[in-house]
Amino acid sequence: MEKIDSLFPNFSDEEKSLVSEAYSIAEKALEGELRGNGVPFIDHPIKVAKIACDEIGLGADCVCAVFLHEASRFNPEVDITGSGRFGKDILKMVEGLKKIATIKPKDTRLEADNYKKLIVSYSTDPRVTVLKLADRLEVMRSLDLFSKASRERKQLETLMLYIPLAHQLGLYNMKSEMEDIYFRFSEPEQYRAITNRLKATERDRQMITTQFIEPLKTTLSDAGIKYKLKARTKSAFSIWKKMQKQKVDFDGVYDVFAIRFIIDCEDDRELEHALCWKVFGFVTETYESDTNRLRDWISNPKPNGYESLHITVKNAVGAYLEVQIRTKRMDEMAESGLASHWSYKGIKRESALDDWLTAVRYSLEHGKSAPLSPPDSEGEDELPVPPSSDVFVFTPSGELKKLPKGATVLDFAFCIHSGLGSKCTGARINGKAVSIKEELHTGDVVDIMTSKNQKPNQDWLNWVVTSKAKSRIKHEMKEEEYKKAAEGKELLERRLKNWKLEFPDDMMHDMMKKLKYSSVISFLADLGNEKIDINDIKAFILNQNNGAKPENAEKAEESVNKKWTEHKTGDDILVISTKDVKGIDYRMALCCNPVYGDDVFGFVTRSEGIKIHRMTCPNAARLLDKYPYRIQKVRWAENPSTGDFQCTLRILAEMEHSVLADIMSVISNFKASIRSFTVNEDRRNGWYDISARILVPSNMELDKVISQIGILKQIIKVKRV
Repeated sequence: MEKIDSLFPNFSDEEKSLVSEAYSIAEKALEGELRGNGVPFIDHPIKVAKIACDEIGLGADCVCAVFLHEASRFNPEVDITGSGRFGKDILKMVEGLKKIATIKPKDTRLEADNYKKLIVSYSTDPRVTVLKLADRLEVMRSLDLFSKASRERKQLETLMLYIPLAHQLGLYNMKSEMEDIYFRFSEPEQYRAITNRLKATERDRQMITTQFIEPLKTTLSDAGIKYKLKARTKSAFSIWKKMQKQKVDFDGVYDVFAIRFIIDCEDDRELEHALCWKVFGFVTETYESDTNRLRDWISNPKPNGYESLHITVKNAVGAYLEVQIRTKRMDEMAESGLASHWSYKGIKRESALDDWLTAVRYSLEHGKSAPLSPPDSEGEDELPVPPSSDVFVFTPSGELKKLPKGATVLDFAFCIHSGLGSKCTGARINGKAVSIKEELHTGDVVDIMTSKNQKPNQDWLNWVVTSKAKSRIKHEMKEEEYKKAAEGKELLERRLKNWKLEFPDDMMHDMMKKLKYSSVISFLADLGNEKIDINDIKAFILNQNNGAKPENAEKAEESVNKKWTEHKTGDDILVISTKDVKGIDYRMALCCNPVYGDDVFGFVTRSEGIKIHRMTCPNAARLLDKYPYRIQKVRWAENPSTGDFQCTLRILAEMEHSVLADIMSVISNFKASIRSFTVNEDRRNGWYDISARILVPSNMELDKVISQIGILKQIIKVKRV
């Protein structure tokens, strides 16, 4: 009971007693079960229950349902009725959660709408759906505990299923947090860049907020209005989506944050509305407003219960700010959604709840989400869209594999293992036998069939889309060609010895030219495959020896001399202009090697002056968090310097020798020079792992180099490190 007191201090003694009994049942049923980090599994339902209680506002009955559900999930024989104290509502929620737990995303072929419909159909009590979302939020917060494959599966499920569901239920805090966690794991560099920019500009936002409220303080105080001012910053995921949608950088997103008035008053609708409009009047009298951007969700609340006034104003320096005006009750509703309000207030039936459930069910049935768009979106933010360029399929054991759209059975086989791909003869997709060129679709369960006599051929290249499959097929075909070439060479040498004839290299090249062969290997391989008659070679030799003049073609050899230019490096090439820090040394940080034009900041060191870091530097978040007082704003000079900046590219490419020359050729085509070029062979995956250290004058030139390398046919991936 002491543990329950500390976990849920706001519950009544009767509620604590009920929760304690449910917790004891779960603790006994989960004894010996561990999470990925070795912590007892009971830690999971405890954290889910805390989310439900503290962050959403659900009551003791919901907390009991969480513990009883986890107990019965691991031990179906456990008696969850206990002493008979758990009422019908609790047992109904447990039953709903149990049904939802039996649904596997692959059972519905990861069709998000079907999955959401199943969840809602099993949730006769709307709190069941909310509890399921609380469970998923705890899983996302603990992603580090899972294996890579399991982590990727949970990320995909969250993007396709749970984020849209939280959106449609109006649980915006949960939605935003799940989006940011998904973003952090799926796009770590972009996430780091945006969050570091938010940290770096936090003081600026605080200053803008202080300057904004200053001329309003006296007016609001004289009117007797009690309020709290909060700066609401857009989530990293939302900022990134807007950057992608509008094709702008961070500075091009103008509504990164909004200023929110939260008015403290009694829960009287008439009084609340009057006070909100009074504050609205004070704001628009003080600042120039854009009436086209007025959003009145007080007179006409959204179906999910959202109420607020939104207006965009121009501050003293001419910058546009979004201002939101609401009461404390409205803010609680906006933060946690109608479900928590309904449960927390203990209201069993309420027309607003019925409207909310009707809207949710309608939107799920008809695929429409407009009536439930997020409060801060003003109709412009859209639901997360599942990646259309990828398909997600499963092995028979349930392991998730991601492949590009258009991928076939062959692609899947090579994705599993190169040896499996080389021997693939077909597959069973969802139990049905198909050929190796059958295209895959998201949710397919694929079981590969093989034969030891199977070998790749040229046609296979027309039936695959992944670089790995193409690379391995070419490699296998090349190996087979070398094997046949060895057989052809051995046959030729044996016959020449019997004929007592010679077949010198220049004569061989003449015959190859006549037969239109560009490679000795392919010529000898076709001889080994009997595509070339050995007697034709004998006739050609005799014809040449009898005086027939060989075709003498002028062979002009072109040698391409690449000029490797070494540029001088040193302090004179730094083109950073730092305001108010003249006379202080500054240099580029070696941990991230900034290039002219990168988004950067300065860090004042104790002995080495100012070090310039990229916003995406792995050390940036730590420096911005721990030493904000040592952060120095810096900017690049208007014109780039004549010197060059060093950076490193990591390139994955198919194992073809020509690709190395192609990469060097691309680099030499731009204002860039190579300092080092390291190639490691990854024979298991069939690619080169290349590290190229180059000098470039600016990030624009670097982007050109990366872009042109990326479009080379053999390139799998290229990125700056």
